[in-house]
Amino acid sequence: MKRFVVIGLGNFGSSAAEALHAKGHEVIAIDPREEAVDRIAPFVTRAVVADGRSVEALERVGARNADVGIVSTGDDITASILATLALRDLGVKDVYVKVVSRDHARVMERVGATETVFPERDTALELASRLSGAAILNYVRLASGFSMQEMAVRDEWVGKSLRELELPRRYGITVIAMHDVLHDKIISTPDPDTVLKGSETLLVAGRDEDLARAAGEK
Repeated sequence: MKRFVVIGLGNFGSSAAEALHAKGHEVIAIDPREEAVDRIAPFVTRAVVADGRSVEALERVGARNADVGIVSTGDDITASILATLALRDLGVKDVYVKVVSRDHARVMERVGATETVFPERDTALELASRLSGAAILNYVRLASGFSMQEMAVRDEWVGKSLRELELPRRYGITVIAMHDVLHDKIISTPDPDTVLKGSETLLVAGRDEDLARAAGEK
């Protein structure tokens, strides 16, 4: 079980807090608004009305040396910066920050955020990846510019082996697993000499632009 500190209880923060607690983790939820704290209180370990920008306030509620901090203070960049620095001062190693723009993300990365999360942009990217071509079936963002995708086997790949296709060399992508759709069977670390079928999909990881090239997108 990990201990999470969630600062800011808007839609994103409260949803993250509730989901983490439902998975069995200790969750401390913090917001200066009493009504937001009251709403989340039944669904977390501890909900507190406090200033998430204050080291002293965070220490009082048990944030010191928590496993992960999540900062979701809307478009208040100053609040995001101060909350992130406060969590770092209290020994929280990993701090994830919800951002509202690229500039916001750059600022947070400069002040030491482990990762920035841009929900609207990430959702749009996932939708675009799924809609841009039939080759992309599922999309999971790993980091900025990197993702893991389930990709249909292209027609010209059918009857060839992974060794023949040389996907890492040609496209810079890595095949993690194969999905036999007919039998709904996942084959991890597939044999490179296995001949691909049209009824299979590949779980691949790499840079978004390399994955798009491999999928045959224009």
